[in-house]
Amino acid sequence: MPNKIEADFSSTRPDINIGINEQDRKELCRGLSKFLADSYLLYLKTQNYHWNVTGKMFQALHVLFEEQYRDLAEAVDEIAERIRALGEYAPGSFAAFSKVSSIKEESAIPTAEEMIQNLVIGHETVVSTARGLMSVTEECEDDVTADMLTQRMQVHEKAAWMLRSMISANKAH
Repeated sequence: MPNKIEADFSSTRPDINIGINEQDRKELCRGLSKFLADSYLLYLKTQNYHWNVTGKMFQALHVLFEEQYRDLAEAVDEIAERIRALGEYAPGSFAAFSKVSSIKEESAIPTAEEMIQNLVIGHETVVSTARGLMSVTEECEDDVTADMLTQRMQVHEKAAWMLRSMISANKAH
């Protein structure tokens, strides 16, 4: 039920007319909500690792994880704002994120190498979610969302590569 302020403005609020129909905007927002949830849970996991990393790679990982969680903090804001620009409310609770995210909450403190492996998987999961949404952006002719997804995929692919490089020095990847 809308509150008094929303009710007062709802009758004068103009319809959204950005060249994407309501049904398409809703479909885009469903995908963006999953992308937001995956990004937020990766943010939370990365910040947890920043706080709790130990071992020989402590300094390097502590700094790297901070850079990554700060980037993710900005990204989740951008994703949520895109959902709002498309006319839907952005999910904003851990319960809502947990329902749709492919990234699961961390319940233990892994080793530094396990942290790296988990974050590689997390970044690749976010990329897969974004790629899955690209076909929807094409069908809906939503170049703004497509551009945002492309930029985020580039960031996550690079992050996964850098992390993977820290633990696969002896492998031919």
